[in-house]
Amino acid sequence: MTLLALGINHRTASVAVREQVAFTPAQLDHALAELRAMPQISEAAVLSTCNRTELYCVTDAAGEQVVLDWLSRFHQLKVEELTRCAYHYLDNEAVRHLMRVAVGLDSMVLGEPQILGQLKEAYQQAREAQGLGSELERLFQHTFAVAKQVRTETGIGKNPVSVAYAAVSMASRIFDDFGRSRALLIGAGETIELVARHLHEAGVHKLTVANRTRERAEKISAPLGGKAITLPEIPAALEEADIVISSTAAPLPILGKGMVERALKKRRHRPVFMVDIAVPRDIEPEVGELADVFLYTVDDLEEVIQENRRHRQVAADQAESLIEHGVSGWQHERRIRHGGELIRGYRRHGEALRDTARDQALERLARGEDPTKVVERLAHQLANRLMHQPTQTLRDAASQEDHALLEAAPRLLMPPKPAFEKPPAPTANRQKDDTPA
Repeated sequence: MTLLALGINHRTASVAVREQVAFTPAQLDHALAELRAMPQISEAAVLSTCNRTELYCVTDAAGEQVVLDWLSRFHQLKVEELTRCAYHYLDNEAVRHLMRVAVGLDSMVLGEPQILGQLKEAYQQAREAQGLGSELERLFQHTFAVAKQVRTETGIGKNPVSVAYAAVSMASRIFDDFGRSRALLIGAGETIELVARHLHEAGVHKLTVANRTRERAEKISAPLGGKAITLPEIPAALEEADIVISSTAAPLPILGKGMVERALKKRRHRPVFMVDIAVPRDIEPEVGELADVFLYTVDDLEEVIQENRRHRQVAADQAESLIEHGVSGWQHERRIRHGGELIRGYRRHGEALRDTARDQALERLARGEDPTKVVERLAHQLANRLMHQPTQTLRDAASQEDHALLEAAPRLLMPPKPAFEKPPAPTANRQKDDTPA
């Protein structure tokens, strides 16, 4: 079986494509069930964030095309369109890619920490959906251990340069007196929580957090002295907001052009800075056409993020080295596991032959046959049965000139030679011949 990592991310696909390929939380269980039901796939996990959608599967040799076809059908996209922006990695390269994703080396924001939490959520969801077997279970656990080592031994997590930080950094450049700005945050996930914290630390204390449930919004806004509202209250809050940052898992836009136009009239056309971090988008693209709105998406944050990448580049180089050690460790463990499986299979085969020969011998003894002959027959049959398959394989290897197998055969089939051989005992005649006259 082959380990496969297949997906798209912010470097290979536009936000318009990414939002079509993204999985909503409600879709994930169904998607995992469909993947696991396919005969070519024995294990599966799905990672879906605003910047990437990736599938990790244990498949047969044809798995790559099967998974790509399934992904296009699930999201009703032409497979040719998906192929243009998809990437795939196999076995060790898949392991290396997953580890790089886990520590933030493949993120838009180098070293951003949120992706590890998102990966752990993807692992847990796949586990609950019974999508994980021994291969992916061990891979994820090994990856989490490597990610912890990278975070502990390098400075990859220092100097906050997350998407949330980049959004706040960009907003601070728009307003002369940033601390007097009013901010409306839509959503109550980890990204919005980080945005709220960064805004508060930057001096913006007039915060409003809007969410489907007020209780969750209050958990973010209350510690920062902010206000919590529900989604239906957004139109009124828009009239006061200088900064709007949105990141939800809603399948349809929350802010439409008409809603924003009405708010701008109430604001007497004071400008509004908006950042839509969500995929699918929370803010209709047409909102960006309004004269007094500065609308940015996650793709627009790339320039800000690039400025901060250099602060983590040294740590990233150290992380790459640790990941290589992690991949080597994974390879070593996998070889040991594979060897163990071979040994267990070989022992089961030998024990089955033994049990069959024993039962046949016991039947003969029960019929009163001569015990000596029964034992001789048992030894003869058992030896023949144990040697039959290796003998046939060696004949085939010789006829096909499979030199590698023929050279390895003595180590597998022949007992090792002793370190030294005891010289033969002298015979009586030899003693007589050696006696001086």
